[in-house]
Amino acid sequence: MAWAVLALLAGPALAQTEPLTLRATPLLAEDVPDNAKPPTVVYGERITGRTGLESVIEGQAELRQPGRVAFGDKLVYDETTDIATVTGGVRVNAEGDRYTATSGQLKLDAMEGFLLQPTYRFLATGAHGASERIDMLDRDRSRVWQGTYTTCERYGDGADWRPDWLLRADRMELDREDDEGRAYGAVLEFKGVPILPLPAMSFPLGEQRKSGWLPPTMGLDNKSGLDLSVPYYWNIAPNRDATVTPGIMSRRGANVQGEFRYMEAGYQGRVNANWMPNDNLRDGRNRWGYFVRHNGTLDTGIGAIGGLGVGLNLNRVSDNDYWRDFNRRGVMLTTRLLANDGTLSWGRGDFSFTARALQWQTLQDVNAPILPPYDRLPQLVARWGRLNDRGFDYSVVGDFTRFRADPLLTKQVNADRAFVQAQVARPFTRPWGFFTPKLQLHATQYNFDGPLADGSTSASRMLPTLSLDSGLVFERDARYFGRAFRQTLEPRLMYVYTPYRDQSRLPVYDTGAYDFNFATIWAENAFAGNDRIVDNN
Repeated sequence: MAWAVLALLAGPALAQTEPLTLRATPLLAEDVPDNAKPPTVVYGERITGRTGLESVIEGQAELRQPGRVAFGDKLVYDETTDIATVTGGVRVNAEGDRYTATSGQLKLDAMEGFLLQPTYRFLATGAHGASERIDMLDRDRSRVWQGTYTTCERYGDGADWRPDWLLRADRMELDREDDEGRAYGAVLEFKGVPILPLPAMSFPLGEQRKSGWLPPTMGLDNKSGLDLSVPYYWNIAPNRDATVTPGIMSRRGANVQGEFRYMEAGYQGRVNANWMPNDNLRDGRNRWGYFVRHNGTLDTGIGAIGGLGVGLNLNRVSDNDYWRDFNRRGVMLTTRLLANDGTLSWGRGDFSFTARALQWQTLQDVNAPILPPYDRLPQLVARWGRLNDRGFDYSVVGDFTRFRADPLLTKQVNADRAFVQAQVARPFTRPWGFFTPKLQLHATQYNFDGPLADGSTSASRMLPTLSLDSGLVFERDARYFGRAFRQTLEPRLMYVYTPYRDQSRLPVYDTGAYDFNFATIWAENAFAGNDRIVDNN
């Protein structure tokens, strides 16, 4: 069945002098039966043909079916076979996939046929390319001859534009039902330069994960030379995958990187590792690094305890020069301080407990040494707190930490420090403001591995802090520049009193001044950490 904007009847039928009368016909029904052949609509400047057999459309020819449209200078449509032959300035849109060609032949209902000298762009991925010929086997499968394929977005129409990466192949088979492409006699190009010949390869056509080679990366610097890496992606399971990236640095040698990711119901994480045997620029040394992230819960199987929170942040490299030589590798190599941190946490009701072990790897430079932070082996933190208990807020925090570092670098002794902070507050809140008196008590005990300057091997400190925090809230409706606003003014006043204690003889292990910001100006203590408590009045 063919419908036309212009009548498809030839000859005398067009010579009628009497006005045409519109009549209802079932062919114009809104609903098309499910088993009916899809209607075909043709447009053009000149239409000739034989009714029920063929139609010839010339001059801006256009043929449409639901989900498909074909344009050309001339279009011959055979209604008996549903085959359209298009020539001159061919354009085809099949459910969002776009093609251009010099000529072609299509069986529209089955989306079978061929296009000569085509270009193509696929809706699902934005991938595009060009070829000598494309054979459309059905709606989902096509075969490309002497073609190209890339997902790099094209900007502008300049002839000198080149994609970052391009796959060029003697033959490509595209299967959109399985979202998979296969290339034979392929060459992978980077910025127009062939870098990797591949007799056969497969690649995904959609956003789903699929095992296979990924686009290469390339770098160049005056130390390592040309750095070329070609990653291989392994889709192990829906919740696990891995990427293995062999590469070569022209001045250093071969290397390999790996990344493993996993996600389960109770935990998730990532492992990165790098390895280079026999670095030519470092006396043939083996270079390596690993970087681990893990977060989750651990079921103890003991009802009274329940689950434990587990966190790992592990970073380790082979030598002090790793951050300088491999600054594009890993995840923590923008810094010379690499943390190896593990935590166990538990909480129930008003009580919580955390056990932590933290050890630093400091990548030193003889020309610019840095002071290493202290390891915490271990740090134990317990907290009990209750809010709005008959109007009062209570909390007690206890912290025990063993600080360890090289005394020759830190210039002070190591120590075990126990710290307790107890506080009670009584907030009074109203819609128009608040007033919160608070009393804190800080108690600290140090046991040193060696004597201080005064000969003591221990020290203690106890300090109270009283604070009064208050504020008002003023609101009014206002109107400026023709727009309605709610204008708010919130003055705040805080008083803090902490008596003075001479703390100059106490070492500093984890303490530094807060940055100045809106939150810290309302803190009772101007220091982060527990080695210093500022005196205030």
